Amino acid sequence: MQGMSRVLAVAPVLPEHAYPQEEIAEVIAPLLAPAGPRRALTRRLHLASGVRTRHLALPIDRYEGLSGFADANAHFAAQGADLAERACREALAAAGVEPQDVDLLFFTSVTGIGAPSLDATLVARLGLRPDVRRVPSFGLGCAGGAAGLAHLHEHLVGHPGRVALLVSVELCSLTFQRDDGRVANLVSSGLFGDGASAVVVAGDDVAPPPGRPAPQVVGSRSRLYPGTADHLGWEVRDTGFGIVLSPELPGLLRAHLAGDVKDLLAGHGLEPDDVGTWVVHAGGPKIVDAVRDALDLPESALAVTRATLAAQGNLSSSSVLHVLAATLAGGDPPPGGWAVLMAFGPGVAAELVLLRGKEVA
Repeated sequence: MQGMSRVLAVAPVLPEHAYPQEEIAEVIAPLLAPAGPRRALTRRLHLASGVRTRHLALPIDRYEGLSGFADANAHFAAQGADLAERACREALAAAGVEPQDVDLLFFTSVTGIGAPSLDATLVARLGLRPDVRRVPSFGLGCAGGAAGLAHLHEHLVGHPGRVALLVSVELCSLTFQRDDGRVANLVSSGLFGDGASAVVVAGDDVAPPPGRPAPQVVGSRSRLYPGTADHLGWEVRDTGFGIVLSPELPGLLRAHLAGDVKDLLAGHGLEPDDVGTWVVHAGGPKIVDAVRDALDLPESALAVTRATLAAQGNLSSSSVLHVLAATLAGGDPPPGGWAVLMAFGPGVAAELVLLRGKEVA
């Protein structure tokens, strides 16, 4: 068997300001589009997004007063640090790991920037060692949580006595573009929510806490689809990040995802039928449908993903980690059972991670 690492704990967190989708649509639509057909379209797109509730970094009446990119990014730094700290403390406590025992800190976000990056703030707040190895990442987008888990795994296979901490913070509401009636902006304003997550991952030589699921990370695969750079990502503007979101993305996944999953599994002597648990990024109804169709999955295999989407929207890189937390809380994957975790981001890129349920001693 190849080297493995182990997920000791996953802690998903959400901002305190929660609103039903209908209320968000009523407040946000006038900020995005002038009165008339585009405003009505905004409301229809919000209500067709598969999202019932979203949590926002700021009280909903504060968004009209945001003065621009600098203002929004300042809120990202302040609110994001608080959410990240909360997620990390919960994850470390659940894993039974002291902050000073963390050797590697991987931070991912695509909704705010800073130098030093937000992870540097966490070192002092959490009491991590000054020599902790930090890896901040920007640009992986919705794939960042899956990619971060894969990077931690590869590091820990070579350092089985070490502990790593993956942190994702996404405050998508701070990126909504005012007075932008493009369909992509209207869709994203009804789909993306705010949240964060932290995952404690350890090498094989670190004992998992008793009574925790602690699935093994067995392998991973990245796939970058050539010629798709204009399908998904940001258009960087004076006003901040303008969404790039192509309607061709679901078709791209239908065409290629099955082959990528088979390639991942073949390296471990497995077939898709051997996988009983699918941890899928809650990218939106059409993305989830595309995964279902590409892999010929029953609708029940995506129940956790759809429930997560409905309850909080698409949280970009944090989304798949929230789905992972809910999956583990539900008892999957079972002991010895296989799971595939997947997310998709700018590039266009697919990030796949193979997991196996903790064996009963």
